[in-house]
Amino acid sequence: MKALSPTDSAFLWMETRNQPMHVAGLNIYTPPKGAGPEFVGQMLDEWRQHLGAEAPFNLKPRLRLGMWYWEEDTDFEMDYHVRHLALPQPGRIRELLALVSRVHGNLMDRSRPLWECYVIEGLPGGRFATYIKMHHALIDGVSGARMTAQAMATTAAEHKPPLWAQSLGKVPKPRPASASKSLLAQLSELAQAGREILPGIGAGLVDMARSASGEETAIPTLKAPPTPFNVEISGARRFAAQSFPLSRLKRIGQAANATVNDVTLAICAGALRQYLQTHAKLPAKPLVAMVPVSLHGETDLGGNQVTLLLAELATHIKDPLKRLEKIKASTTQAKDKLRSMSRLQKMAYGMTSIATFGPALVTKLAGKYPPFNLVISNVPGSRETLYMNGATLDEIYPVSIPTHYLALNITISGYRDNLGFGFIACRRSVPALQRMLDYTEQSIEELEKALGLNAPVAKKKAAAPAPKKPHKPVAKKT
Repeated sequence: MKALSPTDSAFLWMETRNQPMHVAGLNIYTPPKGAGPEFVGQMLDEWRQHLGAEAPFNLKPRLRLGMWYWEEDTDFEMDYHVRHLALPQPGRIRELLALVSRVHGNLMDRSRPLWECYVIEGLPGGRFATYIKMHHALIDGVSGARMTAQAMATTAAEHKPPLWAQSLGKVPKPRPASASKSLLAQLSELAQAGREILPGIGAGLVDMARSASGEETAIPTLKAPPTPFNVEISGARRFAAQSFPLSRLKRIGQAANATVNDVTLAICAGALRQYLQTHAKLPAKPLVAMVPVSLHGETDLGGNQVTLLLAELATHIKDPLKRLEKIKASTTQAKDKLRSMSRLQKMAYGMTSIATFGPALVTKLAGKYPPFNLVISNVPGSRETLYMNGATLDEIYPVSIPTHYLALNITISGYRDNLGFGFIACRRSVPALQRMLDYTEQSIEELEKALGLNAPVAKKKAAAPAPKKPHKPVAKKT
């Protein structure tokens, strides 16, 4: 068995019926040319030849003496984890997103490995989808996206084993007790980690104190206003998703001298401003987003390797360019602060920046005094076309985690020349979530107009039968 890190264990301890702690990905595929209606069934028959699972797909959690461990599931059942579904007619994207909304609210069985794979037929033109969810204790969003991409082929002719039957790199693996390090070595490692972590905590506390006294710091302490997103949530979910050409965001970034990440935050800020205005709930103070930052490039360890930064979204500013400039200033200050830190210092600093969220959550003051209002993540993806059993992967949409007092989560994932925006929210707390797709398009157009950029002539269309050639993503409500 292998003990979970404190970060990974936290996702198991935090989980409740109303607060499932899994992340997921929705992928949409076009079958190869000439494939008949039996294509998906034949693909699943091939998958059923792989009855065993590689790590981490063979690991289940076990609580022992107050600590969580991963142990191998010796009774692994492939048929339990892989489910075959079909959409009700007419099989539009609307029906697909409604299905994902329902399934994403369901808890997973902790007596088994914490992942499920749904293969969903019934989209127009013979297209189909996969929805794969994994517990956040097992993997973070960046690792999940990377593993999913690694599991697929880069040519239509190549057929790879299914995701769970492949060895996909940096994952937590159980080890026998005899391989454990000596107590002296463990204490030495702990002391070294402490020497790195403490400066990160100290820097975070200093910035929080300075922010509370009115100074501008990388941690906007006590600045987030209460919003409709900062409430206790139910277990029901609503999911909305749409893709936009990466070229549009790059043109905005080049014209405004901003990064694509800053542009995506500004687009989200514009959409959030419009949503809250429509519901007559736009606060006078700017919303604050918690933005995860991947640290996988700095370590070969598996599990969750992220730090956090807090970004002011300037939702109180009407002018889209001034809003973007304010966001850019906020993120630049935070990134400059992190740049000189080691990996462990960055993790400690990031966790310290949101340390008030725990007490606020327990005391239920997070509704009135939220440390931040929502989570916005940006997950990198493959730039090349990927295939599964000859089927072309057309679109990728991340599905993340709403929590108590963070009823809305926005995750953006790149694939080929597009960015897929995934909005997941508590169904009760965030009504009419699908309107966020319209507001996102409007936010992009506002920035383009303000910068004097001509919007693309070709507009997005509703889901249609699959064309013969790779096409632009069209996952939009109909």
